[in-house]
Amino acid sequence: MEEVGKRIREIRRQKGYSLSELAELAGVSKSYLSYIERNVQKNPSLQFLSKISETLNIEVNELLGEQQELTSQLDDEWKMLIEKAIKDGMSKEEFETFRDYIKFIKWKETQEGREDEN
Repeated sequence: MEEVGKRIREIRRQKGYSLSELAELAGVSKSYLSYIERNVQKNPSLQFLSKISETLNIEVNELLGEQQELTSQLDDEWKMLIEKAIKDGMSKEEFETFRDYIKFIKWKETQEGREDEN
């Protein structure tokens, strides 16, 4: 768990929060958050991690370091898909059109889902 504090600090800074801002938004003690980030307190509770991850808009497992392997694997899969599309002759414009089409289909599905609820 030593890396949890380091990850919290890195992600907090990436998202542009000060220590005080994150503590206030998450509803946790500023001093406790500081202790976690500096590795003075090494065993944060799940409740604390949940509050921090929710405020940072990430999953708890990302704070625990489990997300990195999954992200790397997904990145490799995306790279292979893009390389295959390029080999198949797909242009950037065609890719954008395809992406827009998928967005439209998803939007249409949500609209149909709302109609079914009414």
